[in-house]
Amino acid sequence: MPIKIPEDLPARYELEREGLDVMGEKTAIKQDVRPLRIALMNLMPRKERTETQLARLIGATPLQIELTLLTTGSYIPKNVSHHHLSAFYRTFDDIKSEKFDGIIITGAPVEQLPFDQVEYWDELVQIMDWSRTNVHAGLFICWGAQAALHHFHAVPKHILPGKMFGVFPHHIVQENTEILRGMPDEVVIPVSRHTETRVEDVEKVPDLRVLMTSEESGLCMVENPTLNHIHVLNHLEYDATTLQDEYDRDVREGLPIDVPRYYFPDDDPTQPPPNRWRGHGHLFFHNWINHIYQTTQFDIDKIGVDVRNATE
Repeated sequence: MPIKIPEDLPARYELEREGLDVMGEKTAIKQDVRPLRIALMNLMPRKERTETQLARLIGATPLQIELTLLTTGSYIPKNVSHHHLSAFYRTFDDIKSEKFDGIIITGAPVEQLPFDQVEYWDELVQIMDWSRTNVHAGLFICWGAQAALHHFHAVPKHILPGKMFGVFPHHIVQENTEILRGMPDEVVIPVSRHTETRVEDVEKVPDLRVLMTSEESGLCMVENPTLNHIHVLNHLEYDATTLQDEYDRDVREGLPIDVPRYYFPDDDPTQPPPNRWRGHGHLFFHNWINHIYQTTQFDIDKIGVDVRNATE
């Protein structure tokens, strides 16, 4: 089944060029299925790139996906056109009465700020709390994962002495985990962080389970089965050239930056980097979408009913 996204979204043309099935509203309503509704809270500055990366992965499963793009209402992003936001994005106020099968909250270039100093922190807290009753499953990426771990579990983040930057080997800690079904013993994943979340902090929280770590780059993936949350501190969604673009940008701006480790052939930035994690990314998102499909309510209006009853 294809992914349903707005007709004129720039990501649509790139995904169609790559051979991904993409549908519009007219085609979607002809199909007698209930699509999985996924909300993407896109906090990244290069929104069009992030849209494409994540739509590519969630749209490559056998299920019909309806993707809703969200942006902050309390903060106006500076690196995207007003036309793009107004044409393709909705705010929390627009969708807070609706239900979704899943939500993805991305990273953001604010990781070195204390959480409460982020301009849209209060709004994000409101969205995360709303997701308890209006969303079946949550996927939090990079700073989004740190934000959710901090908000729901008071797990701190720690500033690193230097940027953790490269494509690092990871290993699975929890065997026979549904979200990692089919993953190889060694999983290479791009990492781009100035901060870290530590295993010892996560292990203090009974509801959290560490799923994947790296000897060099540390904690990567955490699960909360109770809240149906997955936290991924690194970037299975990245394109082959994303780290290269970050490196080239920092070099141009004269910022202190090392060549990303295990990324360029022979550590030579003049050589094109291979994408060695593409299959891992597709498998992870396939497993996440399949988990949602197997466990969500057929009647989408019933999502969150058990949570509301438990808190009343």
